[in-house]
Amino acid sequence: MTNKLPLLVGTLALSTIALAGPKSYDIVLLEPMKAGNAELVRGEYKVKVEGSTAVFTNTHTRQSLSVPVKVDNADQKFDVTAIDTSKQGNEQQIKSIQLGGSKTKLEFDR
Repeated sequence: MTNKLPLLVGTLALSTIALAGPKSYDIVLLEPMKAGNAELVRGEYKVKVEGSTAVFTNTHTRQSLSVPVKVDNADQKFDVTAIDTSKQGNEQQIKSIQLGGSKTKLEFDR
């Protein structure tokens, strides 16, 4: 029994490290959009913040795009993940994303 204790402790430590990674947020784009200079096709994405970069991963193709982002912190948590967009010519541009359950707001340069 005592020989299994170090193995159990090591397994718990590794699982804690795996869970401590950056949280991802689900978004759905109903039409193609631009985030900064990156073009995102219509579909479902997981968005993860890594420092000053937002990583968009298409859940169907597993392709990822990294986009520079300004990270702001609000006073209160956002209830839901919400995308603020604007139309520029024929293109939809993502201006910002509020990440639900956090105080984080991502702002994209155009």
